[in-house]
Amino acid sequence: MESQFIPTTPEEVRRRGWKNLDVILISGDSYIDSPLIGSAVIARVLEKDGYKVGIIAQPDIHGPADITRLGEPNLFWGVTGGSVDSMVANYNASRRKRHKDDYTPGGENNRRPDRAVITYCNLIRRYFKDSAPILLGGIEASLRRVPHYDYWSDSIRRSILFDARADYLLYGMADQSVLDFAECMDKGADPSGLRGLCFISKEPPSDSQNYEQLPPYESVVADPYTFARMFQTFYQNNDPLTAKGLYQLHGDRYLVHNPPAPYATQAELDAVYELPYQRAQHPYYEQQGPVKALETIRFSINSHHGCYGECNFCAIAVHEGRTVRWRSQDSIMDEAEALADLPDFKGYIFDVGGPTANMYGYECGLKLEKGACSDKRCIYPIVCPGLKPDHSQHLELLRKLRHIPGVKKVFVGSGLRYDLILADQKHGEEYLKELTEHHVSGQLKVAPEHSQDKVLNKMGKPGHAALLEFKERFDHLSRKAGLRQYLTYYLIAAHPGCSEADMRKLKDFASHELHISPEQVQIFTPLPSTYSALMYYTEMDPFTGEKLFVEKDMGKKEKQKRILTEKKPR
Repeated sequence: MESQFIPTTPEEVRRRGWKNLDVILISGDSYIDSPLIGSAVIARVLEKDGYKVGIIAQPDIHGPADITRLGEPNLFWGVTGGSVDSMVANYNASRRKRHKDDYTPGGENNRRPDRAVITYCNLIRRYFKDSAPILLGGIEASLRRVPHYDYWSDSIRRSILFDARADYLLYGMADQSVLDFAECMDKGADPSGLRGLCFISKEPPSDSQNYEQLPPYESVVADPYTFARMFQTFYQNNDPLTAKGLYQLHGDRYLVHNPPAPYATQAELDAVYELPYQRAQHPYYEQQGPVKALETIRFSINSHHGCYGECNFCAIAVHEGRTVRWRSQDSIMDEAEALADLPDFKGYIFDVGGPTANMYGYECGLKLEKGACSDKRCIYPIVCPGLKPDHSQHLELLRKLRHIPGVKKVFVGSGLRYDLILADQKHGEEYLKELTEHHVSGQLKVAPEHSQDKVLNKMGKPGHAALLEFKERFDHLSRKAGLRQYLTYYLIAAHPGCSEADMRKLKDFASHELHISPEQVQIFTPLPSTYSALMYYTEMDPFTGEKLFVEKDMGKKEKQKRILTEKKPR
């Protein structure tokens, strides 16, 4: 029986009876046909709507063999750097080359080029001189759609549309807006009015009342304060219910940034996850070696999109959005039953979650009606009373999942916000009890990031009191259930505002309060289009304008990490 992967070879195209393709997607990841892989989702969504789609994964950039093997698409090329920004995938926080890549066959980091989106666009232009339009998407394009601080060149780079010389960019999740774009291309219509779209224009938008002008790129590069002002305007215009469009001069041309596309409805989300994913690596690439990412995502379930955490160092707010949208329980149950039917399923679902696992099933009613607040956040510095955390739906879902025939264990592998559990007066204790007894695989991930209030303030994270209360409850419930299990803490060194003295205090806190010698410690990486990257570049607090200590010496960053991880001599 022929596999039903999206075609990646000419033979597969011919077997389907097609002479050519409507859309060809280029990805920095190996082709894993999974609902947790963006290029696979976009391909399946387009396929469902009747478009002939092909995927070329990790093409060789040194010659024409890969990029030309499927010919030229009728409608457009879709280019993504993959599931991770290519510079993050290729370099660690010390700017050293990573040797491993979980999305590359064999695990060796030798197939994803630096600045993959730009490189792949250049590759297309080299071998297809008058090509079909090039559309950018995925997290690398989404986070670099406006001028942004780039840590690896230590500079403000212009919108990736200009550097890639692409025609259009769809930002955010784009699983619905890509259909609108494809329809425009199919009908020969102008897509420039589509929400969620960015493009380059010789003129500013004619509908100036619904657009706000950003300072010119040249002004942003020249002055950190202007860059900070630009970023604030950009960040505040990311909610589909309230956002204006944006436009900005780059030289003598304009970047036009249309307002965000509407968030997918629950029915639309469910439909995306019902598509016929093979939940495997395409055989063409599998013969080159397995991908490590598949070990986890093959038996994991994505329950929702978005996050209202808005941590300053995290890119989710400007990519997935600050409003949480969740799938129906029936849709998730159907997916779990499909996993249980797979021949190599051993009874373990490794994760049911999203950016943060326990944000499933509840949102602020005011936000759903009027959009995210411009003057406050949902859970920082405290959990907003308007949010009303309610873990009952996630609790009910987990109970249903663990009773599916063939399922032995359902783990919650995504991180948790413990402050939300503590704030849920009705169901928080019951949720934590069942989580502790049934859904922890020995270790439960939490991300306090630090212990010192002045650093946590710059991160947009809660104080350490909530962590200690949660730890006490978790340890008590684990002992009561007769289980030896622990909390795993993610911590960050060298975030803006953090000094060596702060790391020593964190070391003492970890030793005396958490009773651990930390191992899960990362040196802070300034991700494009995040508040923390803005702090790193400008060396000021964007909310107060105050000067901020930022450690930029690489050796001293490493020292901050060592302060936390070095074992004390006995």
